[in-house]
Amino acid sequence: MTVRTTEAEGLTGAHRRGAPPRVALVGDRSPSVRAHVRVPEILKALGDRHGLIVDAYWIPTPEAHDLEGFDGVWLLPGSPYESEAGALDAARTAREHRIPLLGTCGGFQHILLEYARNVCALPRAAHGETAPGAPERLIERLSCSLAGHRGLVRLSPGSLAERLIGAERTLEGYHCSFGLNPGYVGALSAAGLRFTGHDEDGAVRVAELPGHPFFLATLFQPELAERPPHPVIRGFAAAALEHARTGDTRSR
Repeated sequence: MTVRTTEAEGLTGAHRRGAPPRVALVGDRSPSVRAHVRVPEILKALGDRHGLIVDAYWIPTPEAHDLEGFDGVWLLPGSPYESEAGALDAARTAREHRIPLLGTCGGFQHILLEYARNVCALPRAAHGETAPGAPERLIERLSCSLAGHRGLVRLSPGSLAERLIGAERTLEGYHCSFGLNPGYVGALSAAGLRFTGHDEDGAVRVAELPGHPFFLATLFQPELAERPPHPVIRGFAAAALEHARTGDTRSR
């Protein structure tokens, strides 16, 4: 599976019928980020094992604008991003234009940050990694780093994550040191987000947006699954395929 490195130029027109879905891999590609290194293997496994062929484009965060022509947006790990604004714009475009959206690790953090600023009317919400002194840190440093950690995640029955994974408990891998400040769970929930995965201490690990075709954010990294593709990534690819066919996945 070839992964293209390109800007989004020329990708806003209508699809040729039957063409593979176009997926934006948003992140600042680096050989030092294990999740990035595994992406080609994951995409190949999607095709070989499940017949899910996607046309993937790496989009650096400074260029992650005008992504309306894509069928899926995958906001990958690797924060702090070169452009926080670009990462937030990618998340907002997918949310507002009903494009399947998957955010993992740093993607999880920035999807929540975008939602807080633009839906919850919290314009000063900040990320503690890039603004450690900000008074409104939506994303804060974890008391214990999860880098290299594997932990149990409990999934809400009937949630998108639970349906994809097929169980209410899953053991997942992490490589992060920042997570959601629990003081903001109420505001985000009141504005429509649903928190559907928690660790054994009740800390948020998965977020979804009901009513959106596919909107899933995980603090864990499904890219690290021992046998790719992880069910979460497989579900995202299937949603992108449906978007390419219909322009939306609201019937799913």
